[in-house]
Amino acid sequence: MAPAEYEAKKLRKRSDYGYHQVHQTRWFDNDMYAHLNNTVYTTLFDTIANSYLIEHCGMNPFSVNNPTPNGSGDQPSSAGTDQIGLIVSTSTDFFASVAFPDILEVGLRVAKLGSSSVTWEIGIFRKGEEDVKMVGTYTHVFVLRETMRAGPGGMASQVRRGLEKLLNSPGAKL
Repeated sequence: MAPAEYEAKKLRKRSDYGYHQVHQTRWFDNDMYAHLNNTVYTTLFDTIANSYLIEHCGMNPFSVNNPTPNGSGDQPSSAGTDQIGLIVSTSTDFFASVAFPDILEVGLRVAKLGSSSVTWEIGIFRKGEEDVKMVGTYTHVFVLRETMRAGPGGMASQVRRGLEKLLNSPGAKL
């Protein structure tokens, strides 16, 4: 990564992320070095990205024909539920440690939107502190559930509309 990109990530603020969740760390999240184990960060990535897909993009991973409300009170069509997101890439830049019993504020935005993929950016903040502790990226490629290959039209339009709301949108409100 270019030094300028690293430094830009290090300066991220909560307002750079349009979707947020709060997570209470647990005792067994710590590793033998008394900080959050790296696998926990991956769990946080997965949790916030999939929560957003369920709440705002109509993707229900548990049922092909049972879409989930998109958070606006509207029932999305089931068009996006024949697709699933496969993780193809992750990376993480650490700036400071967090550990149990910290309460974490996790932020999400879309860093890049392709025809069948999304690269998420996740920021981890300790509750009450302004400095970002970690910035991660995580890429999903949307494929047809039955074939595990990208569909001819890329990602479903309702998924794209939901993702566009977070596309590099500091301060975006949902």
